[in-house]
Amino acid sequence: MPRQHVRQVRTLSGTVVPLHRPVPVASVQGTLALDVSPRYTPPAFEVADRAPLVGGDQVSAAVRREVEGWAARYAQAAVEIVGGDRPASQLVRWTAGEVYADLQRRAQLVARTGGHQPGVARVQPVRPKVLSVHASFVAPEIAETSLHVRYGQRSRALAARFERRADRWFCTALEFA
Repeated sequence: MPRQHVRQVRTLSGTVVPLHRPVPVASVQGTLALDVSPRYTPPAFEVADRAPLVGGDQVSAAVRREVEGWAARYAQAAVEIVGGDRPASQLVRWTAGEVYADLQRRAQLVARTGGHQPGVARVQPVRPKVLSVHASFVAPEIAETSLHVRYGQRSRALAARFERRADRWFCTALEFA
């Protein structure tokens, strides 16, 4: 049986109070062996090299709506991360490593300028809103999107590339303009 370390602290009145070290939470729980530890790095990802299609007509309207909806939700989260309202870790499972590192870098720069911690609490005076998304398909599983984001009276443009891997869309490129 492991020995617990007990540290004692003497209070101002002279009484001794034992302090126990916190016990770490196991990353595997119960009989199902679910890994509930947080992921801090993006998944391994290879960028696909494909020849472009002649047009986007090979993609169904349902797939186009799915990608445009996903791109809008992803971009909404991305602009909130950069603004400091969300932690970057919320997008780690759907983001390539370079894009994730750039999101973290941008969030740190904005936080340093505004004098706050990124992703801790809402700090933007105006919540950004994705107004429109347009998708262009390079291949049936690769979409390049352009997005219009409104910040109060100001607008920004974003461009993102999404690639489908194992039934999920991953962001492999993200540019702010």
